[in-house]
Amino acid sequence: MSVPIALTIAGSDSSAGAGLQADLKTFAANGTYGLNVVTCIVAETPEVVSEIYPLPPVILQRQLTLLLDSYPVGALKTGMLYSKAHIVAVCELLEDSEIPIVVDPVMVASTGDPLLEESALDALTNRLLSIATVITPNLPEAGILLGCPVLSLAEQEKAAHGLAEKFSCACYLKGGHLKDSSEHRDLLVHETGMEIFTAPHIDLPSTHGTGCTLSAALTAGLAKGQSLSESAALAHAFTHRALARSHSWKNKNSEEIWHLDQNQRS
Repeated sequence: MSVPIALTIAGSDSSAGAGLQADLKTFAANGTYGLNVVTCIVAETPEVVSEIYPLPPVILQRQLTLLLDSYPVGALKTGMLYSKAHIVAVCELLEDSEIPIVVDPVMVASTGDPLLEESALDALTNRLLSIATVITPNLPEAGILLGCPVLSLAEQEKAAHGLAEKFSCACYLKGGHLKDSSEHRDLLVHETGMEIFTAPHIDLPSTHGTGCTLSAALTAGLAKGQSLSESAALAHAFTHRALARSHSWKNKNSEEIWHLDQNQRS
């Protein structure tokens, strides 16, 4: 029995709430077999990023080359790449690829800790985003990529169109950072127009891994041969369920640790 294959190129999150661990769980829950290329080892929880240990870019390339040569990858995504050298290493191998590429332009953790070196921004915008099939920024990331803040519904719509035009790709712009909103609104802009996905806002202490989950679910849909519109709709619904079914535990200081439910079956 042949199962569609999805590939993630991302950092390893020790808490398994984000990064390649979240991606692999999401791939499995959405009916695909997940492969992974590790870019960095990150000691983190939803509350803190303690340390980032980047793997040498040559090791990244060896992982990616082996997997692309060995498996019929249906779609792939990039998450935390961290440095200019890592981004260049990925682009060197994917620039001529016909595999659908989902780029989650990971820049900052939900804790506020930086996950991308400042010197890597040019490589991200000039090389990686230009080979993407679809990009999945959040509003702060969209603001950085466009050079202006995105703070309202009207600005979100303008930004989604602006990003799609600037980078000549589809743009799935997440709206979870809009303040004082009772509804969560995401926008997908692609060659045939704009689609809107909405869900009630869920008030949670932590939404660690939301972006990874969304982009991984979108990648899984593309790997299964679904259209971009179908993949985006299912990814939005899957991510909302993951948030609604979040788990929590008490740590040794009796503080709650929250994680999304990426193990659900869609």
